Amino acid sequence: MERLEALQKKLLAKDLWESPAQAQELLKEKSRIENALQPFTSIEKKIEDINILLELSEEEEGEIFLEDAQKGVEKLKSELDDIELKSLLSLEEDKNNAIMTIHPGAGGTESQDWAQILMRMYIRWAERKEFKVEIIELLSGEEAGIKSATLTIAGAYAYGYLKGEAGVHRLVRISPFDANKRRHTSFAAVLVYPEISEDIDVELKEDDLKIDTFRASGAGGQHVNKTSSAVRITHTPTGIVVVCQNERSQFKNKATALKILRARLYAIRKKEQNKKIEEFIGEKKDIAWGSQIRSYVMQPYQLVKDHRTGIEAGNVDAVLDGSIDNFIKNYLLKKKAASSSA
Repeated sequence: MERLEALQKKLLAKDLWESPAQAQELLKEKSRIENALQPFTSIEKKIEDINILLELSEEEEGEIFLEDAQKGVEKLKSELDDIELKSLLSLEEDKNNAIMTIHPGAGGTESQDWAQILMRMYIRWAERKEFKVEIIELLSGEEAGIKSATLTIAGAYAYGYLKGEAGVHRLVRISPFDANKRRHTSFAAVLVYPEISEDIDVELKEDDLKIDTFRASGAGGQHVNKTSSAVRITHTPTGIVVVCQNERSQFKNKATALKILRARLYAIRKKEQNKKIEEFIGEKKDIAWGSQIRSYVMQPYQLVKDHRTGIEAGNVDAVLDGSIDNFIKNYLLKKKAASSSA
């Protein structure tokens, strides 16, 4: 609070804007402090409101005030859980938006359907957080499911929350595509990157980029069939290929594809710097047995188990509908404990 007050005084100085660069730095610092304090200010206000409601329920003997107080306590608990989660996120990239790619393993339609179920799970989770989700690239399977998908998930600390979801996910169920109703095991891989802001230097040379345009597939009406708005960018030195076709504007698709390419190149640069690519895209293993980070079993019993933390959940449907916060929290707690003891 003292630093915030000092900054406010400096920003009121008449000669401050004679040095615009210094003024911008002060404004950024002020914004960072205010953002850090905002959750605690909100909690303080909620506690005051709950106390008032409890006093009213005693004075007026009104059940309605007590019910409102109980709802307030539930919201307060949710905010405290969120603050606890954010306290576990210390990397500079943690506060950034997330870029997520999902790929099915071997198994055709079965694993492609599983990849689409995973995509829906993350979209539902993001919606509960009031994050903005955009499907940047989507390649549908022939019968069902998806062959690949790339999403951007925009919201405070989206990457920090989701980085632990990177890895191989395993599903066990009675296959809806098997006429004999046999049990099948399917795999899908999730990769997660932090979206990189424009002020971080990631060099993109024009000569290193091969840019192709083509007609988008999927929804879009007549426009899709008549114009080549989709963009494919190949970074020739690394072989990275990024596709974007969600916008009707070729210019917008190109800008989004370049943003994703920058994020992937940044992850590679960080790997070269500290050899810890797991912090950015998780351990890249084969999409098969023995490499999964989490199993979702629907038959012969109902259980979701995270193999890194041992955390389990019996309501598989709820997890697949986006209730994954407990898995996220316990993974971050374990990572924090491991880094503290190292």
